[in-house]
Amino acid sequence: MSLSFFNGENDILDFGLLQEDWLLTLKQNRAIAVIRAPQFEVGVQMARAVAAGGIRLIEITWNSEKAGTLISQLRSDLPDCVIGTGTLLTLEDLQGAIAAGAQFCFTPHTNPSLIQAAAQRQTPMIPGALSPTEIVTAWQAGAPCVKVFPVKSVGGAEYIRSLQGPLGQIPLIPTGGVTVENTPDFLAAGAIAAGLSSNLFPKAAVAQGDWSVISDRAKALVTAIAS
Repeated sequence: MSLSFFNGENDILDFGLLQEDWLLTLKQNRAIAVIRAPQFEVGVQMARAVAAGGIRLIEITWNSEKAGTLISQLRSDLPDCVIGTGTLLTLEDLQGAIAAGAQFCFTPHTNPSLIQAAAQRQTPMIPGALSPTEIVTAWQAGAPCVKVFPVKSVGGAEYIRSLQGPLGQIPLIPTGGVTVENTPDFLAAGAIAAGLSSNLFPKAAVAQGDWSVISDRAKALVTAIAS
């Protein structure tokens, strides 16, 4: 599969954010809503709900139902949001996600080949890492920032704080155990942004289609970040 992201010598097509724009976007927004949609229409409603609550960064995991189609639709439905994907495991996943219009990509692991392939396509790739060695490996492979996952298992916000001394130059995005309530703690500890999944989308609210509950949680998160 061949993907081209250039129209002429210097004209970069809008298939993703340049890395410097991506870091600025993270600093401006600070929170990413991570959606793992069991059904396509549920995914659409989940995304609309958090967007209504003021969240602009939305990640659709690649193992969601019809993930590529969902990303494409949300790019059209939510033009004020930045729509990306996560849980990418292979080069084929990456190619499919970018072809669908993903503006940023997350992986649960560090694979230098995927980082470099995404860079060639001018799409921010944020690899997952946990230990200092893994984080530095991801950074040195060219990642604009690194996802620290699962952060709850290694101490939460205090772990992010402890990394700032030796690794403070590496922008970190903690996920896995991040909540509406503790997101400010992660940001205060030095994270550039945080990713929220299940805590932002209560199972009961999703099952009942009570999207106002999710919008309210999104609003609470945006307010907490701004305060």
